[in-house]
Amino acid sequence: MLSKQNQSLLVKAKSYCKDKGARLTPLRERVYEILINQHSAIGAYDLLDELRKTENNAKPPTVYRALDFFLDLGLVHKVESTNAFMACHHFDSSHPVQFLICDTCGDVQEIQSAGVKETLEAQAEQNAFVILRQTIEAHGVCQKCQ
Repeated sequence: MLSKQNQSLLVKAKSYCKDKGARLTPLRERVYEILINQHSAIGAYDLLDELRKTENNAKPPTVYRALDFFLDLGLVHKVESTNAFMACHHFDSSHPVQFLICDTCGDVQEIQSAGVKETLEAQAEQNAFVILRQTIEAHGVCQKCQ
């Protein structure tokens, strides 16, 4: 069951996909529902286990294809250091990705740090480097686990 906030996010994602000419199939929609119901990042096989609760014939390629679809559209972020995925709640705007990752409980928070993007872009420009995408992951201990 989706909360009102997550229902709103799903409606927004459906509209976004339609505007982009991307087909949000019922199976992809189910995968997205699982992702937006998570309070943290989730691995592909954990996502598959959740999907199998309603789609018992789901296989790993099903999940990986759905994740690739969402990554291409910016609906999902990949947490590289843990090889896990989480829904992006502001996918309709291009933005740098920054995560605070708790090494104790696994909680992942997406943040926007003022000035980080600008500083990185300035340093890249000084080195004649073009940034195509940015992900910063900071590992530590969240307030609940301290």
